[in-house]
Amino acid sequence: MPIEREPRSQRALRLASGTALCLAASFGLDLPIPFLSPLLALFMLASLNRPLPLKAGLGLTLMVLLTTGSGLLLIPLLRYYPFSGVLLIGLCLFLAFRYGLRGGNNLTATFLVVGLTMISAAGTADFGLAVMVIDALVKGLLLAVLVLALSHWLFPEPANAPALPVAPALLAEEAGWVALRAALVVLPAFLVALIDPASYMPIIMKSVSLGQQSCTTTARDAGRELLGSTLLGGLLAILFWGALSILPHLWMFFLWMLLFGLLLARKLYALSPTRLTPGFWLNTLVTLIILLGQSVQDSAAGKDVYTAFAVRMGLFIAVTLYACLMVRLLDQRRQRRRVRQHAC
Repeated sequence: MPIEREPRSQRALRLASGTALCLAASFGLDLPIPFLSPLLALFMLASLNRPLPLKAGLGLTLMVLLTTGSGLLLIPLLRYYPFSGVLLIGLCLFLAFRYGLRGGNNLTATFLVVGLTMISAAGTADFGLAVMVIDALVKGLLLAVLVLALSHWLFPEPANAPALPVAPALLAEEAGWVALRAALVVLPAFLVALIDPASYMPIIMKSVSLGQQSCTTTARDAGRELLGSTLLGGLLAILFWGALSILPHLWMFFLWMLLFGLLLARKLYALSPTRLTPGFWLNTLVTLIILLGQSVQDSAAGKDVYTAFAVRMGLFIAVTLYACLMVRLLDQRRQRRRVRQHAC
């Protein structure tokens, strides 16, 4: 007889096991940019409480090819007219975030942002690198869709479970301000990545995560939400690496990720209630996966893991502090504008 659990418990188990399985499979299969697949799985597990049908999964893959391919079209512009290219990417980022905030599909908006940043940045250095990033995204997404289906089979959603809450679409003016803020959060990381796209891919993914999180964060909570989750993710990555170093094996990689995922999923789904928002815990897990995935790749490549981690963590903190600054400055500007409008 199947064990009946409340929906939040099922979702926590599904998110932790699916993310851990996708992480282990991605590294075990030696996929390009292996941390991408568990990130995609995490986003889908957190936003979908039903498995994707085969047709929807194939449609999503095709959509990824089309949206990420948009970055390829911008490569010539960035190479020969860099200033105009950066302005156009900034405008497209604004439109992508605004589309999601106005009730559009958040996964589509995310892939648009990734395509505009990661792929166009990679293409400025080497067109082959841009194609490799698209290949990594498509393979990672296919693996994430399979893991999503398996996770739902192992931990199905109860029949009477309430649907996941859907964020209401913002009004046009409000969506414009928030989308501008998110675009300004992502754009500097994109500019940094143009220096060395192969090395700064994690910075872009982190900035995309921060851009999404900034859409639901106020100036009052920006420091705690953005910087706090980044620092906690870094601390957990250090603890994870120390634990994994005791017995470095793929199965232990999976088991440790499962444990850390369960701890964070309990917070995310309020099984262990805290004052922090679900976005805080989701961004913490995103930071953990990016830092950990890159450290494993650095170790496999024979690089100095600790120096690379310190540099990467420093960049993450710098990007996060900048994101907090953007949230505060734009919110203050919007408040002053409202005061002037009421005064008139």
